[in-house]
Amino acid sequence: MKLRRSRLLSLVREGQLVTSFKANLNDPRVIEIAGLCGCDAVWICNEHVPNDWTNLEHQIRAARLHDMDSLVRITKGSYSDYIRPFEADATGIIVPHVGSADEARQIVDWVRCHPVGKRPLDGGNTDGKYCLIPITDYTRHTNEERVVVMQIESPEALANVEAIAAVPGYNGLMFGPGDFSHRIGKVGQIDDPEVVAARKRVAAAARRHGKFIMSSGIFQPFSDLVAEGTQVFNIGADVLALGAYVKQRLELVRGHVDGLPADLKPKARSPYGG
Repeated sequence: MKLRRSRLLSLVREGQLVTSFKANLNDPRVIEIAGLCGCDAVWICNEHVPNDWTNLEHQIRAARLHDMDSLVRITKGSYSDYIRPFEADATGIIVPHVGSADEARQIVDWVRCHPVGKRPLDGGNTDGKYCLIPITDYTRHTNEERVVVMQIESPEALANVEAIAAVPGYNGLMFGPGDFSHRIGKVGQIDDPEVVAARKRVAAAARRHGKFIMSSGIFQPFSDLVAEGTQVFNIGADVLALGAYVKQRLELVRGHVDGLPADLKPKARSPYGG
């Protein structure tokens, strides 16, 4: 029985650029659309989104149907919160707000198998093919083809980024410009020189220690991110796409209304909704 290889890791190893799409909405059909359009991976957010484990499994399955990797940004808690996405057959996890090398080592211990870590084993779930594969294949695949990305999102984490990047056993780093800008009192100013310098420092640390770099979005010039070594690009999010589309269509209708003859034009709406 063949275990699925990570599309993201395969492409990174080939020196390719990888695309992901962030799903805030919990409908698996959103993920199917991303797969049909050709995305390499989907980022399913559980940190800020109300989702349950059964629905998460449906979203992961939707990605797998289209040979997309699924990266679940976890809720931080016990080790179960870190390994349960893997047991639902997520390709990887994104761990938010990693602050120290000790925390990074703890994460590796929880999610990797011997000899890399000390992950508690089951094998009776989707990732283990319901005990239909040898346990040795399961543990090897866990260490070689499951993805772990750690987010650097605070000044404290930035101060420790070299030590975090040096921890073995995980794959990538992602800088969080939104939370970082918030933490330094420049909320939303992701082009501020202090934020840009932090992003570049994270990228340099990742490169030095053999980790790939994932971008949370394409907020900066694409060529700048590639020059810094970024290989995995999150291209956007469902809520942003849907909001932009609805606003565009509303503007279209309003433009048509403005162009109507006076006898067909409805009276102006009250700004107070009355």
